[in-house]
Amino acid sequence: MSRTSPNMAIIGAGWAGMAAAVELAERGILVTVFEASRSLGGRARRVDAEGIALDNGQHILIGAYAETLAQMRRVGADPDRLLQRRPLQLRYAGGFSLAAPRWPAPLHLAAALLGARGLSLGERMSAIAFMHALKRATFRIAPDITVSKLLEKHGQRGALVAYLWEPLCVSALNTPITSASAQVFTSVLRDSLTGRRENSDMLLPQVDLSALFPEPASAYVEAHGGQVKLGEAVRTVRLAPDEEAWRLDDRPQRFTHVILATGPHHAAALLEGIPGLETERAAIAAFDYQPIYTCYLQYPAGVTLPFPMLGFTGGVIQWAFDRGALSGYPGLIAAVISASGAHQALTQDAFGAAVHAELSQHIPALPPPLWQRVIAEKRATFACHPSMSRPAHRTSQPGLLLAGDYTESPYPATLETAVRSGLACARIAASGA
Repeated sequence: MSRTSPNMAIIGAGWAGMAAAVELAERGILVTVFEASRSLGGRARRVDAEGIALDNGQHILIGAYAETLAQMRRVGADPDRLLQRRPLQLRYAGGFSLAAPRWPAPLHLAAALLGARGLSLGERMSAIAFMHALKRATFRIAPDITVSKLLEKHGQRGALVAYLWEPLCVSALNTPITSASAQVFTSVLRDSLTGRRENSDMLLPQVDLSALFPEPASAYVEAHGGQVKLGEAVRTVRLAPDEEAWRLDDRPQRFTHVILATGPHHAAALLEGIPGLETERAAIAAFDYQPIYTCYLQYPAGVTLPFPMLGFTGGVIQWAFDRGALSGYPGLIAAVISASGAHQALTQDAFGAAVHAELSQHIPALPPPLWQRVIAEKRATFACHPSMSRPAHRTSQPGLLLAGDYTESPYPATLETAVRSGLACARIAASGA
């Protein structure tokens, strides 16, 4: 296939697709992004309800998201303005708390564990010993096992699991510890807790997820000569050998490269009609998926949480976010439940009632909500199992690439993984491969 005049299509305007588009546009390569919906961001996007900009899931970033932060700066989305940066801290309604001081790594983590409330001295020392053991093993788990087996092997139990390791695992991998990959989890711990002190910082969005990166990225791409087409679904991708080009449905354009930057289940449908992609299709077909539910409850303006991000255990809620403190919507609380569980069987009304009841146990005289909205991403991420196979960016068809948080990576399905995958695909395509 000729590579003399690169003309590249990206299917999907999520974080992976927009990162790829920004990279290509900056290189002066003609790029067109096709997005089926009318909004940007994919599985991390704005959802408008009751006149308020909500999100389809309450994501947080961490300081270790180097590529995401770099791309935000690249498109003029200043992280210092759009993200509330806080040193690592976990605070629970039940009294457990852990906060890292602004000390150099790894002293900040040791100080956080030693000063944690809700842990015995023995549990604190056990957590420190666990991190030292992982470091001595260079954070390699071979063969890969589940997180629960890893924790059991290192004597991590009780409050340590309930308040620290399990919440971190479910938040990062969106997979229960009984089936989550220990290798992927330890990679997350390595990069977030043992590198630079700033890597462990929590970055809480102060704007909606579409405004955080995808929308500024779209403006950047169009300012550099590219196109971002919303409401344009692509149903078929085919190679036209006689034309040495790729075609999307019956559109007249011909493309030298196509980057599939959709979710894996949508990518699987697009790959169906393309010969020679058995390996990629088999890898995606083997995926299980995990949900993320977010329940928004609008209370009177005076209702607040004691901290912008508050943890819960033993009930429905895992984390609650005070959108008044974060995004300027007083009285709006977002409750997040990651991974599968009994909550999936609840109706939206029952779900909201359960969340309100749990909040009422910790917020004195909490009035009934003015309105509620439950947003369920039933296939929010792939289930991150031990030793699972993930498809490569390059496919066996030259010019066809896969981007997304489900593709080859040592990390789970996060915004950072998505951005890195988009950049990798764009650089492969730009090289003429």
